[in-house]
Amino acid sequence: MNQSGYKCPKCGNQNYEADEFRATGGVFSKIFDIQNKKFTTVSCTRCSYTEIYKASSSQLGNIFDFFTN
Repeated sequence: MNQSGYKCPKCGNQNYEADEFRATGGVFSKIFDIQNKKFTTVSCTRCSYTEIYKASSSQLGNIFDFFTN
């Protein structure tokens, strides 16, 4: 993606890829294999520098708004 508000803090590139992953968060979550933590990643397409944000589904839009405004 190319958004006018995003700029990689390492190389200055303005293109990025966004993705998400889920992970377990506690003992019971690990025992029952419940992935209850959600994270959003934003990776520079040039140098692969990646920022990770802990977010719920409603906060995902706020992260993209941060980069595009």
